[in-house]
Amino acid sequence: MSAPPGGADNARGILLMSLGMTAFAVEDAFVKAASATLPAGQILLMLGLGGGVLFGAAARRRGRRIWSAEALHPAVLGRNLAEMFGSAAYVLALALVPLVLVTAIFQAIPLAVAMGAALFLREEVGWRRWLAILVGFAGVMVVIRPGAAGFEPAALLALLAVMGLAARDLFTRRVPSGIDTTQLTTWGFLAVALIGAAQLGVTGGAVWPGAGTWWLLGGALGAGVAAYWWLTEATRVGELSAIMPFRYVRLLVALVIGTLAFGERPDGWTLIGAAMIVGSGLYAVWRERVRAREALSRGAAPR
Repeated sequence: MSAPPGGADNARGILLMSLGMTAFAVEDAFVKAASATLPAGQILLMLGLGGGVLFGAAARRRGRRIWSAEALHPAVLGRNLAEMFGSAAYVLALALVPLVLVTAIFQAIPLAVAMGAALFLREEVGWRRWLAILVGFAGVMVVIRPGAAGFEPAALLALLAVMGLAARDLFTRRVPSGIDTTQLTTWGFLAVALIGAAQLGVTGGAVWPGAGTWWLLGGALGAGVAAYWWLTEATRVGELSAIMPFRYVRLLVALVIGTLAFGERPDGWTLIGAAMIVGSGLYAVWRERVRAREALSRGAAPR
């Protein structure tokens, strides 16, 4: 049995997690900028094809087949459908809603996953974590503020994205261990390309990107691939309880980019709601760490 990650490993994991979240925020900014000249369906199609080619090549290098019967496993199909739904909603939200608002709502994904795991996978979630989940989603409502004067209906797309991508993560837990991550990611990207093509077929409006837009799309793809790699490496070298709090670096970076690049000025309610989401997420991580220590002290695996 290998030893648990130590201080140096956790420090490296924290750095990688911070880099990954920064890259995700940069990717979001590139996608938002590209949406000024390209329809959302075209962005999904082009990024899906680009990511599919890159991760498909990585899968081939690892000796994995791209097309196999494993792609038709129910958990894989469910994951791909959730990826399609969540990604389509997220790109539309980025196109229509301020970056900071979308990113703040997006931070509720871990809470949605915990809720889904309790409801559908029968995982044990104590009352303290249920309270954190409720506070976190109350924070989402504070950010969106349905019925208020400044309510943006398009902000609900970000909430739909949270639901879709949380479902993707839940399906991922049921994917057979024999399926390689590069295969799974390739199929996910191709599913995104498929929903992008379908959306573009309905809305129309495809255009040939100009030079500047090509750079934006290339930047989004490069940042997304780098973010995925850094995130994967972070979870491999560091303890989850140590590195997960740094996923909220994404919100801080989005706040800076939104202010400097898009002239966004989030109001006090948005900041309060974001603080509620982040605070509840950090509390849930802390509670999981406490439960793990208690289980180890009793000589049992944490539940």
